[in-house]
Amino acid sequence: MRDVQPHEVETTPGPFVAVGARYGGGHHVARHRHWRAQFLYAAEGVALVDTDLGNWVVPPERAVWIPAEVAHEVTMLAPVDLLSLYVAPSAAAALPQACRVVGVSALTASLLREAAELAPSPDPGTREHLIYSLLLLEIGRAPELPLNVPFPGDPRLAARCRRYLEQPSPHQTIDDWCEELAMSRRSFTRRFRAETGFGFAAWCRQACLLAALPRLAAGVPITTIAFDLGYDSASAFATMFRRTLGAAPSRFLASV
Repeated sequence: MRDVQPHEVETTPGPFVAVGARYGGGHHVARHRHWRAQFLYAAEGVALVDTDLGNWVVPPERAVWIPAEVAHEVTMLAPVDLLSLYVAPSAAAALPQACRVVGVSALTASLLREAAELAPSPDPGTREHLIYSLLLLEIGRAPELPLNVPFPGDPRLAARCRRYLEQPSPHQTIDDWCEELAMSRRSFTRRFRAETGFGFAAWCRQACLLAALPRLAAGVPITTIAFDLGYDSASAFATMFRRTLGAAPSRFLASV
């Protein structure tokens, strides 16, 4: 199924629906939710998935898993070729219960392309049903990647985190945040770590990393990005990038 609208997916019967669509850079899919879980794969391009609990960046040849009923919106940070598998809760019980970005094997990508040509309600034991079943097994085995920025549950903290993600600055300190939020340093530190799983400095580094990805996709020079994010050199930024994501910036987004 190609170029299917979200409301059409919702009304299509069956435990599985696989669809494909191509979007231009800057295209935005407004906040919505599905009664099925969604495995959203970026065959090309970069997408940003925004939820109440955090942001997830989906680079080329990676995917994000979105559990059923999680409200989300999607922004295309570059021209994107997307493939999505929607899975009914009864079939997704063994799969993750929280959003995550994962690596996608060549087998999984091939199965997704094949599934996009299949009917959504295959009979058990048929080739079509086996393809969907193997896809679920491969999704369950996919390695999680550190491409998310979690938001705290506290609304004020979450709002402050969103503002930082929109415009990261190496000059902001934990004391600046504490003063703005009228919190003691001790209370802020304890609550921030409890609600995000990160210390403040580590969270800021992660936010800067994800903020860099769409700029890299847009062709902004690495040196410019490195200096904007407070790094002393492009090589220092590249070292951090490689340590976190396993590849140099130029290679990581080579297919954008």
